[in-house]
Amino acid sequence: MTQFEVIRDPLWDNIRLEPVAAAAMDTPAVQRLRYVRQLGHAFLVYPGATHSRFEHALGAYHLTRRALATLEERGDLAQVPEDEQLAVRLAALLHDIGHYPFSHALEEAGFPSHEALGVRRLGQGPLGTLLRGIGGDAFIARIAGIIQGDHASPLGGLISGSLDLDKIDYLSRDARQCGVPYGTVDVDRLLASLCLVTEANGALAVGVHEKGVSALESLLFAKYQMYRNVYWHHAVRSATCMFKRAVRVAVRSGRLDPAIIAEATDGSLTTALAADDVTGLAAALQHRQLHKRALDLPASEVPDLPSWIWEDPDALERAEDAIAAELALPAGGVLVDFPARSSMLSVDLPLLTRRGTVERLTDEGRAGQLGLPRIAAELYRSARRLRIFTVGGVKLAGVPGILLT
Repeated sequence: MTQFEVIRDPLWDNIRLEPVAAAAMDTPAVQRLRYVRQLGHAFLVYPGATHSRFEHALGAYHLTRRALATLEERGDLAQVPEDEQLAVRLAALLHDIGHYPFSHALEEAGFPSHEALGVRRLGQGPLGTLLRGIGGDAFIARIAGIIQGDHASPLGGLISGSLDLDKIDYLSRDARQCGVPYGTVDVDRLLASLCLVTEANGALAVGVHEKGVSALESLLFAKYQMYRNVYWHHAVRSATCMFKRAVRVAVRSGRLDPAIIAEATDGSLTTALAADDVTGLAAALQHRQLHKRALDLPASEVPDLPSWIWEDPDALERAEDAIAAELALPAGGVLVDFPARSSMLSVDLPLLTRRGTVERLTDEGRAGQLGLPRIAAELYRSARRLRIFTVGGVKLAGVPGILLT
Protein backbone atom coordinates (compact mmCIF):
# COMPACT_ATOMS: atom_id res chain seq x y z
CA MET A 1 0.00 0.00 0.00
CA THR A 2 1.92 3.01 -1.28
CA GLN A 3 -0.67 5.17 -3.00
CA PHE A 4 -2.60 7.97 -1.35
CA GLU A 5 -6.37 8.04 -1.79
CA VAL A 6 -7.84 11.42 -2.75
CA ILE A 7 -11.38 12.30 -1.70
CA ARG A 8 -13.22 15.39 -2.83
CA ASP A 9 -14.68 17.33 0.08
CA PRO A 10 -16.99 20.36 -0.27
CA LEU A 11 -15.25 22.15 2.61
CA TRP A 12 -11.53 21.37 2.26
CA ASP A 13 -11.44 20.37 -1.44
CA ASN A 14 -8.97 17.46 -1.82
CA ILE A 15 -8.41 15.25 1.21
CA ARG A 16 -5.45 12.90 0.81
CA LEU A 17 -5.52 9.71 2.87
CA GLU A 18 -2.36 7.74 3.48
CA PRO A 19 -2.73 3.98 2.86
CA VAL A 20 -3.31 2.98 6.48
CA ALA A 21 -5.95 5.70 6.92
CA ALA A 22 -7.68 4.57 3.72
CA ALA A 23 -7.71 1.01 5.05
CA ALA A 24 -9.17 2.18 8.37
CA MET A 25 -11.78 4.21 6.51
CA ASP A 26 -13.03 1.07 4.75
CA THR A 27 -13.73 -0.83 7.99
CA PRO A 28 -17.36 -1.24 9.16
CA ALA A 29 -16.71 0.85 12.29
CA VAL A 30 -15.90 3.90 10.18
CA GLN A 31 -18.33 3.26 7.33
CA ARG A 32 -21.19 3.24 9.84
CA LEU A 33 -20.55 6.95 10.35
CA ARG A 34 -21.86 7.66 6.85
CA TYR A 35 -25.33 7.00 8.28
CA VAL A 36 -25.05 9.06 11.47
CA ARG A 37 -25.84 12.74 11.02
CA GLN A 38 -23.41 15.20 12.50
CA LEU A 39 -26.10 17.51 13.87
CA GLY A 40 -28.87 15.19 14.95
CA HIS A 41 -32.28 16.77 14.49
CA ALA A 42 -30.93 20.14 13.31
CA PHE A 43 -32.07 19.22 9.78
CA LEU A 44 -35.63 19.88 10.96
CA VAL A 45 -34.61 23.56 11.19
CA TYR A 46 -31.73 23.81 8.72
CA PRO A 47 -32.55 21.53 5.76
CA GLY A 48 -28.91 21.32 4.69
CA ALA A 49 -27.77 19.90 8.02
CA THR A 50 -27.75 16.32 6.77
CA HIS A 51 -23.96 15.91 6.67
CA SER A 52 -22.53 12.91 8.47
CA ARG A 53 -19.98 12.02 11.11
CA PHE A 54 -18.06 10.32 8.29
CA GLU A 55 -17.44 13.62 6.50
CA HIS A 56 -16.41 15.21 9.77
CA ALA A 57 -13.96 12.40 10.55
CA LEU A 58 -12.28 12.89 7.18
CA GLY A 59 -12.11 16.63 7.79
CA ALA A 60 -10.54 16.22 11.23
CA TYR A 61 -7.95 13.85 9.73
CA HIS A 62 -7.20 16.34 6.94
CA LEU A 63 -6.66 19.22 9.36
CA THR A 64 -4.42 17.04 11.53
CA ARG A 65 -2.24 16.25 8.54
CA ARG A 66 -2.06 19.97 7.74
CA ALA A 67 -1.14 20.82 11.33
CA LEU A 68 1.59 18.20 11.43
CA ALA A 69 2.98 19.47 8.13
CA THR A 70 3.20 22.97 9.65
CA LEU A 71 4.98 21.66 12.73
CA GLU A 72 7.34 19.62 10.55
CA GLU A 73 8.28 22.65 8.46
CA ARG A 74 9.07 24.55 11.66
CA GLY A 75 11.25 21.70 12.89
CA ASP A 76 9.06 21.03 15.92
CA LEU A 77 8.58 17.32 15.18
CA ALA A 78 12.23 16.33 15.38
CA GLN A 79 11.65 14.84 18.84
CA VAL A 80 8.35 13.12 17.97
CA PRO A 81 8.62 9.58 16.51
CA GLU A 82 6.71 8.80 13.33
CA ASP A 83 4.57 6.15 15.06
CA GLU A 84 3.40 8.85 17.50
CA GLN A 85 2.47 11.09 14.58
CA LEU A 86 0.61 8.21 12.93
CA ALA A 87 -1.32 7.53 16.15
CA VAL A 88 -2.45 11.16 16.23
CA ARG A 89 -3.54 11.12 12.58
CA LEU A 90 -5.55 7.93 13.13
CA ALA A 91 -7.03 9.27 16.37
CA ALA A 92 -8.39 12.20 14.36
CA LEU A 93 -9.98 9.85 11.83
CA LEU A 94 -11.38 7.46 14.46
CA HIS A 95 -12.37 9.81 17.27
CA ASP A 96 -16.13 9.51 16.59
CA ILE A 97 -16.53 5.80 15.85
CA GLY A 98 -18.43 5.33 19.12
CA HIS A 99 -20.98 8.03 18.36
CA TYR A 100 -24.66 7.32 18.88
CA PRO A 101 -27.31 8.22 16.33
CA PHE A 102 -28.54 11.81 16.44
CA SER A 103 -25.52 13.60 17.84
CA HIS A 104 -25.12 13.95 21.64
CA ALA A 105 -28.78 13.51 22.58
CA LEU A 106 -28.45 10.01 24.03
CA GLU A 107 -25.51 10.98 26.21
CA GLU A 108 -27.72 13.72 27.61
CA ALA A 109 -30.33 11.00 28.20
CA GLY A 110 -27.93 9.08 30.45
CA PHE A 111 -26.23 6.70 28.04
CA PRO A 112 -22.46 6.09 28.36
CA SER A 113 -20.14 8.52 26.60
CA HIS A 114 -19.42 7.98 22.93
CA GLU A 115 -15.68 8.24 23.64
CA ALA A 116 -15.88 5.18 25.90
CA LEU A 117 -17.78 3.22 23.23
CA GLY A 118 -15.32 4.32 20.57
CA VAL A 119 -12.31 3.23 22.56
CA ARG A 120 -13.80 -0.26 22.91
CA ARG A 121 -14.42 -0.45 19.16
CA LEU A 122 -10.80 0.38 18.35
CA GLY A 123 -9.83 -3.19 19.27
CA GLN A 124 -12.77 -4.97 17.66
CA GLY A 125 -13.37 -6.48 14.23
CA PRO A 126 -11.43 -5.54 11.10
CA LEU A 127 -10.38 -2.20 12.59
CA GLY A 128 -8.81 -3.91 15.59
CA THR A 129 -6.98 -6.33 13.30
CA LEU A 130 -5.63 -3.45 11.23
CA LEU A 131 -4.42 -1.44 14.22
CA ARG A 132 -2.83 -4.45 15.92
CA GLY A 133 -0.97 -5.15 12.72
CA ILE A 134 0.64 -1.73 13.01
CA GLY A 135 1.73 -1.80 16.64
CA GLY A 136 -0.19 -4.33 18.69
CA ASP A 137 -2.44 -3.56 21.64
CA ALA A 138 -0.03 -0.84 22.79
CA PHE A 139 -0.72 1.13 19.61
CA ILE A 140 -4.49 0.80 20.14
CA ALA A 141 -4.07 1.98 23.74
CA ARG A 142 -2.08 4.98 22.52
CA ILE A 143 -4.84 6.01 20.09
CA ALA A 144 -7.45 5.48 22.82
CA GLY A 145 -5.57 7.71 25.23
CA ILE A 146 -5.30 10.48 22.65
CA ILE A 147 -9.05 10.31 21.89
CA GLN A 148 -9.98 10.42 25.58
CA GLY A 149 -7.53 13.17 26.45
CA ASP A 150 -5.68 10.80 28.79
CA HIS A 151 -2.32 10.61 27.08
CA ALA A 152 1.34 11.46 27.30
CA SER A 153 1.65 12.38 23.65
CA PRO A 154 3.01 15.88 22.99
CA LEU A 155 0.63 16.03 20.02
CA GLY A 156 -2.48 15.02 21.94
CA GLY A 157 -3.66 18.63 22.12
CA LEU A 158 -4.41 18.47 18.41
CA ILE A 159 -7.20 15.97 19.14
CA SER A 160 -8.46 16.85 22.63
CA GLY A 161 -8.08 20.26 24.21
CA SER A 162 -8.76 23.95 23.72
CA LEU A 163 -7.30 23.95 20.23
CA ASP A 164 -8.32 20.55 18.93
CA LEU A 165 -8.82 20.26 15.19
CA ASP A 166 -12.14 18.48 15.71
CA LYS A 167 -13.64 21.86 16.67
CA ILE A 168 -12.23 23.63 13.65
CA ASP A 169 -13.76 21.12 11.28
CA TYR A 170 -17.18 20.80 12.86
CA LEU A 171 -17.68 24.54 13.31
CA SER A 172 -16.65 25.27 9.71
CA ARG A 173 -18.57 22.30 8.27
CA ASP A 174 -21.72 22.82 10.32
CA ALA A 175 -21.89 26.50 9.38
CA ARG A 176 -21.43 25.67 5.69
CA GLN A 177 -24.11 22.98 5.70
CA CYS A 178 -26.59 25.03 7.70
CA GLY A 179 -26.08 28.04 5.46
CA VAL A 180 -25.22 30.37 8.35
CA PRO A 181 -22.27 32.79 8.73
CA TYR A 182 -21.67 32.11 12.41
CA GLY A 183 -19.00 29.40 12.29
CA THR A 184 -16.32 31.46 10.55
CA VAL A 185 -12.84 30.57 11.79
CA ASP A 186 -9.49 31.94 10.57
CA VAL A 187 -8.30 28.41 9.85
CA ASP A 188 -5.13 29.18 7.92
CA ARG A 189 -3.88 31.66 10.51
CA LEU A 190 -4.71 29.33 13.37
CA LEU A 191 -2.89 26.36 11.82
CA ALA A 192 0.09 28.56 10.95
CA SER A 193 0.38 29.65 14.58
CA LEU A 194 0.54 26.12 16.03
CA CYS A 195 3.79 25.19 17.72
CA LEU A 196 5.29 22.67 20.12
CA VAL A 197 6.55 24.27 23.31
CA THR A 198 8.41 23.01 26.35
CA GLU A 199 6.34 23.55 29.47
CA ALA A 200 7.61 24.23 32.99
CA ASN A 201 7.69 20.50 33.78
CA GLY A 202 9.89 19.85 30.76
CA ALA A 203 7.18 18.16 28.71
CA LEU A 204 6.41 19.05 25.10
CA ALA A 205 2.87 20.20 24.34
CA VAL A 206 0.89 21.77 21.51
CA GLY A 207 0.58 25.51 21.95
CA VAL A 208 -0.17 28.60 19.94
CA HIS A 209 2.11 31.50 19.03
CA GLU A 210 1.11 34.91 20.28
CA LYS A 211 0.44 36.04 16.72
CA GLY A 212 -2.37 33.47 16.55
CA VAL A 213 -4.36 34.71 19.57
CA SER A 214 -6.85 36.60 17.40
CA ALA A 215 -7.42 33.49 15.29
CA LEU A 216 -7.98 31.50 18.50
CA GLU A 217 -10.54 34.08 19.59
CA SER A 218 -12.30 33.66 16.24
CA LEU A 219 -12.59 29.93 17.04
CA LEU A 220 -14.07 30.58 20.46
CA PHE A 221 -16.52 33.21 19.22
CA ALA A 222 -17.60 30.98 16.34
CA LYS A 223 -18.34 28.24 18.86
CA TYR A 224 -20.45 30.62 20.95
CA GLN A 225 -22.38 31.79 17.89
CA MET A 226 -23.04 28.25 16.67
CA TYR A 227 -24.32 27.12 20.06
CA ARG A 228 -26.57 30.14 20.37
CA ASN A 229 -27.97 30.04 16.84
CA VAL A 230 -27.76 26.41 15.69
CA TYR A 231 -26.96 23.76 18.28
CA TRP A 232 -29.25 25.26 20.93
CA HIS A 233 -31.91 26.65 18.57
CA HIS A 234 -35.27 26.25 20.28
CA ALA A 235 -36.77 23.92 17.67
CA VAL A 236 -33.61 21.78 17.56
CA ARG A 237 -33.75 21.45 21.34
CA SER A 238 -37.49 20.63 21.30
CA ALA A 239 -36.86 17.80 18.83
CA THR A 240 -33.88 16.61 20.87
CA CYS A 241 -35.95 16.47 24.07
CA MET A 242 -38.73 14.56 22.31
CA PHE A 243 -36.23 12.08 20.92
CA LYS A 244 -34.57 11.54 24.30
CA ARG A 245 -37.90 10.82 25.99
CA ALA A 246 -39.00 8.42 23.23
CA VAL A 247 -35.77 6.42 23.49
CA ARG A 248 -35.79 6.35 27.29
CA VAL A 249 -39.37 5.04 27.36
CA ALA A 250 -38.55 2.38 24.75
CA VAL A 251 -35.50 1.20 26.70
CA ARG A 252 -37.28 1.22 30.05
CA SER A 253 -40.11 -0.93 28.66
CA GLY A 254 -37.65 -3.39 27.13
CA ARG A 255 -38.65 -2.64 23.54
CA LEU A 256 -35.17 -1.36 22.71
CA ASP A 257 -31.83 -2.82 23.83
CA PRO A 258 -29.19 -0.18 24.72
CA ALA A 259 -26.53 -2.37 23.09
CA ILE A 260 -28.43 -2.29 19.80
CA ILE A 261 -28.90 1.48 20.08
CA ALA A 262 -25.15 1.92 20.42
CA GLU A 263 -24.63 0.13 17.09
CA ALA A 264 -27.58 1.77 15.32
CA THR A 265 -27.64 4.44 12.66
CA ASP A 266 -30.06 7.35 12.45
CA GLY A 267 -32.24 5.42 10.03
CA SER A 268 -32.34 2.11 11.87
CA LEU A 269 -33.08 3.74 15.21
CA THR A 270 -35.84 5.89 13.70
CA THR A 271 -37.43 2.75 12.23
CA ALA A 272 -37.16 0.87 15.53
CA LEU A 273 -38.77 3.72 17.47
CA ALA A 274 -41.61 4.10 14.98
CA ALA A 275 -42.37 0.37 15.04
CA ASP A 276 -43.66 0.46 18.61
CA ASP A 277 -44.22 4.11 19.53
CA VAL A 278 -46.36 4.13 22.66
CA THR A 279 -45.51 7.77 23.42
CA GLY A 280 -46.44 9.19 20.02
CA LEU A 281 -43.25 11.24 20.15
CA ALA A 282 -41.44 9.31 17.40
CA ALA A 283 -44.33 9.82 14.98
CA ALA A 284 -44.57 13.50 15.93
CA LEU A 285 -40.86 13.91 15.21
CA GLN A 286 -41.15 12.30 11.80
CA HIS A 287 -43.93 14.74 10.90
CA ARG A 288 -42.14 17.69 12.57
CA GLN A 289 -44.97 18.16 15.03
CA LEU A 290 -42.71 19.58 17.73
CA HIS A 291 -43.56 20.57 21.29
CA LYS A 292 -43.85 24.35 21.56
CA ARG A 293 -42.19 26.73 24.00
CA ALA A 294 -44.24 27.30 27.12
CA LEU A 295 -41.35 29.15 28.79
CA ASP A 296 -38.10 30.50 27.37
CA LEU A 297 -35.70 32.37 29.66
CA PRO A 298 -32.01 33.24 29.28
CA ALA A 299 -29.78 31.80 31.98
CA SER A 300 -29.11 35.32 33.28
CA GLU A 301 -32.80 35.63 34.24
CA VAL A 302 -33.14 32.19 35.78
CA PRO A 303 -32.75 31.71 39.55
CA ASP A 304 -30.19 29.21 40.73
CA LEU A 305 -31.45 25.81 39.66
CA PRO A 306 -30.42 22.43 41.09
CA SER A 307 -27.86 20.61 38.96
CA TRP A 308 -30.07 17.50 38.68
CA ILE A 309 -31.97 19.33 35.93
CA TRP A 310 -29.07 18.75 33.53
CA GLU A 311 -27.20 15.95 35.32
CA ASP A 312 -29.91 13.43 36.32
CA PRO A 313 -32.24 12.41 33.47
CA ASP A 314 -34.36 10.23 35.79
CA ALA A 315 -35.03 13.06 38.23
CA LEU A 316 -35.74 15.46 35.38
CA GLU A 317 -38.26 13.07 33.84
CA ARG A 318 -40.11 12.78 37.16
CA ALA A 319 -40.26 16.56 37.43
CA GLU A 320 -41.49 16.88 33.84
CA ASP A 321 -44.32 14.45 34.46
CA ALA A 322 -45.25 16.19 37.71
CA ILE A 323 -45.59 19.48 35.82
CA ALA A 324 -47.55 17.70 33.08
CA ALA A 325 -49.97 16.32 35.65
CA GLU A 326 -50.56 19.81 37.06
CA LEU A 327 -51.34 21.04 33.55
CA ALA A 328 -53.59 18.05 32.77
CA LEU A 329 -51.19 16.91 30.05
CA PRO A 330 -50.07 13.32 29.40
CA ALA A 331 -46.69 11.93 30.42
CA GLY A 332 -44.19 13.32 27.94
CA GLY A 333 -46.43 16.33 27.32
CA VAL A 334 -43.96 18.57 29.18
CA LEU A 335 -40.24 18.53 28.47
CA VAL A 336 -37.68 20.69 30.28
CA ASP A 337 -34.43 21.77 28.65
CA PHE A 338 -31.51 23.57 30.28
CA PRO A 339 -28.49 22.28 28.35
CA ALA A 340 -25.09 22.51 30.01
CA ARG A 341 -21.70 22.85 28.37
CA SER A 342 -19.58 24.59 30.99
CA SER A 343 -16.39 24.03 28.98
CA MET A 344 -17.89 25.62 25.85
CA LEU A 345 -15.41 28.49 25.76
CA SER A 346 -12.73 27.25 28.14
CA VAL A 347 -9.10 27.87 27.25
CA ASP A 348 -6.07 26.20 28.78
CA LEU A 349 -3.00 25.88 26.60
CA PRO A 350 0.60 27.11 26.31
CA LEU A 351 1.22 30.46 24.62
CA LEU A 352 4.55 31.15 22.95
CA THR A 353 5.21 34.88 23.17
CA ARG A 354 7.09 36.98 20.65
CA ARG A 355 9.93 37.15 23.18
CA GLY A 356 10.26 33.37 23.05
CA THR A 357 8.92 32.79 26.56
CA VAL A 358 6.04 30.43 27.36
CA GLU A 359 2.94 31.55 29.25
CA ARG A 360 -0.29 29.77 30.09
CA LEU A 361 -3.39 31.07 28.35
CA THR A 362 -6.43 30.27 30.52
CA ASP A 363 -9.97 31.47 31.09
CA GLU A 364 -8.45 34.49 32.86
CA GLY A 365 -6.86 35.63 29.60
CA ARG A 366 -3.46 37.31 29.75
CA ALA A 367 -2.20 39.85 32.22
CA GLY A 368 -2.97 43.39 31.03
CA GLN A 369 -5.38 42.26 28.33
CA LEU A 370 -9.11 41.59 28.31
CA GLY A 371 -9.30 38.97 25.59
CA LEU A 372 -12.28 36.79 24.76
CA PRO A 373 -11.52 34.15 27.44
CA ARG A 374 -12.15 36.74 30.16
CA ILE A 375 -15.79 37.14 29.06
CA ALA A 376 -16.39 33.46 28.32
CA ALA A 377 -18.68 32.99 31.33
CA GLU A 378 -20.94 35.82 30.20
CA LEU A 379 -21.11 34.48 26.66
CA TYR A 380 -22.01 31.05 28.02
CA ARG A 381 -24.86 32.52 30.05
CA SER A 382 -26.02 34.40 26.97
CA ALA A 383 -26.18 31.21 24.87
CA ARG A 384 -27.78 29.03 27.53
CA ARG A 385 -31.56 29.15 28.03
CA LEU A 386 -34.11 27.41 30.23
CA ARG A 387 -36.94 26.20 28.03
CA ILE A 388 -40.06 24.25 28.87
CA PHE A 389 -41.76 22.66 25.88
CA THR A 390 -45.35 21.47 25.93
CA VAL A 391 -47.76 19.77 23.61
CA GLY A 392 -50.90 21.75 22.84
CA GLY A 393 -49.50 25.26 23.12
CA VAL A 394 -49.81 25.65 26.91
CA LYS A 395 -47.97 28.70 28.29
CA LEU A 396 -46.28 29.12 31.67
CA ALA A 397 -45.93 32.40 33.54
CA GLY A 398 -42.77 31.42 35.40
CA VAL A 399 -40.43 28.64 36.48
CA PRO A 400 -42.43 25.82 38.15
CA GLY A 401 -41.62 25.42 41.81
CA ILE A 402 -40.60 21.79 41.41
CA LEU A 403 -37.59 22.92 39.34
CA LEU A 404 -36.40 25.21 42.13
CA THR A 405 -36.04 22.53 44.80
